[in-house]
Amino acid sequence: MGAGFLEANGLGHRLDDGRQLFTDASFRVSTGQVVALVGANGAGKTTLLRLLSGDLPPKQGGVTIQGGLGVMPQFIGSVRDERTVRDLLLAVAPPALLAAATALDEAELAMMDTDDEPTQLRYATALTGWGEAGGYDAEVLWDTATVAALGVPYDRAQFRSVSTLSGGEQKRLVLEALLLGREQVLLLDEPDNYLDVPGKRWLEERLAACGKAVLLVSHDRELLASVATHIVTLEGGTTWVHGGGFATWHAAREARWDRMAELRRRWDEEHQKLKDLVRNLQQAAMISDSLAAKYKAAQTRLRKFEEAGTPPLPPKQERVQPRLRGGRTGLRAIQCHGLELTGLMKPFDLEVFFGDRIAVLGSNGSGKSHFLRLLAGDTVRHEGAWKLGARVVPGLFAQTHQHPEWVGRTLLDVLWRGEGDREGLDEGAASSKLSRYGLAGARSQRFETLSGGQQARFQILLLELSGATLLLLDEPTDNLDLTSAEALQDALEAFEGTVLSVTHDRWFAKSFDRFLVFRSDGQVAETDGPVWDEVRVRRAR
Repeated sequence: MGAGFLEANGLGHRLDDGRQLFTDASFRVSTGQVVALVGANGAGKTTLLRLLSGDLPPKQGGVTIQGGLGVMPQFIGSVRDERTVRDLLLAVAPPALLAAATALDEAELAMMDTDDEPTQLRYATALTGWGEAGGYDAEVLWDTATVAALGVPYDRAQFRSVSTLSGGEQKRLVLEALLLGREQVLLLDEPDNYLDVPGKRWLEERLAACGKAVLLVSHDRELLASVATHIVTLEGGTTWVHGGGFATWHAAREARWDRMAELRRRWDEEHQKLKDLVRNLQQAAMISDSLAAKYKAAQTRLRKFEEAGTPPLPPKQERVQPRLRGGRTGLRAIQCHGLELTGLMKPFDLEVFFGDRIAVLGSNGSGKSHFLRLLAGDTVRHEGAWKLGARVVPGLFAQTHQHPEWVGRTLLDVLWRGEGDREGLDEGAASSKLSRYGLAGARSQRFETLSGGQQARFQILLLELSGATLLLLDEPTDNLDLTSAEALQDALEAFEGTVLSVTHDRWFAKSFDRFLVFRSDGQVAETDGPVWDEVRVRRAR
């Protein structure tokens, strides 16, 4: 296969209600580049990917792709239906291969019913078609992929139900197939979701070495910093391209906003001058006919100036502004003596002081969430002793966002009624609080209809309102876009109180000063820095 590239030229998309989602989206992804597509939730990233993949025909602008296209949709990782491993691999294979596989399956089924000559001929033709479409080559490639991702060859894995695979295994399998495949252009929608940190590191190494033209959407700031060679930002109803990595993107973005604001200021000044000139000449032309020509010329100049168009204003920032206030508590916020999470972790001691920032690390299933729930006051089986310090008010952010008590209720209703230590708010106060979290537009939506990122922001707002002085956060950045994740991080830095957070977010973890690791041998230990390679806890099963 030769070099591949993808080119978007003036792409635009209008929503069904007539609103323009974005316009003039133009950029190029060349061989060897890993380009990150970033933008706030709702900016149109998924729609743009659908236009690029051909899933949605563009009504404005066009797309050019050379070298074959491989697409990884976002749903990979959450497949819970009857599809087999073979079905999943075919779903991300070229259309010709999928068509050949369908024809072959249908011919095989027909043979089971009727074993006559026309059916045998149809089966032979379908086998030839499978070979011509590259089916046998694909099976060799899939064998490598299933061995790498699942530890078994393709002939043993192909009829296994995808629902028996973890989210990480589903992601790894499809990524192996796409990275090994012939297609030279890859569109990857959140390829790092469901991967643990060793899995993310594997993905970073493979992306850096694959030599293909890759466009990816990811909210993992460490992954972006590690692999992105360029960044396409979708904001303000269009795209702009930063020709460097994530480390310099924030500065480039602010410089662009400053340039746009300066251009608009100059335009406004010049516009005002021309309008003043026209007004003065209009009055003068009433007195003196000799100035009529000058007045007409000034009118023409103003009209042409306005027709040339207004320079765009800098995009309206989605300012998520949590105000996590907390408050002073006793010096010791948490004390644990010989605390054992029954059946999960061996006994451990821990002292947490006012103002500490502790990241709780370890593999899934090790008991980290149970520990947070225990400190929040939930009933969790344990031995040993633990207690919270004076004036410590815990507030829990739950990873799963499962809040049966809010199902069927709008955000305004949840805020109006209050709960526990959280007082109810009237509509005006509730609306202004929702605005600070970028949720004003969702005020009348039911909680369960919100996106994951919106649910996360709403939970953080409720923590703010509850007056918590000890924040217990379970994977708080998991569903947040870059804007929201960075706003949360800033808010936590300004929070006067104590923070314990379970996280797999390497960038977020850099903002903590203590690290508590739930190890695979069942020990809980404090380390000098983050530890990401703990495997699953070894327990008698």
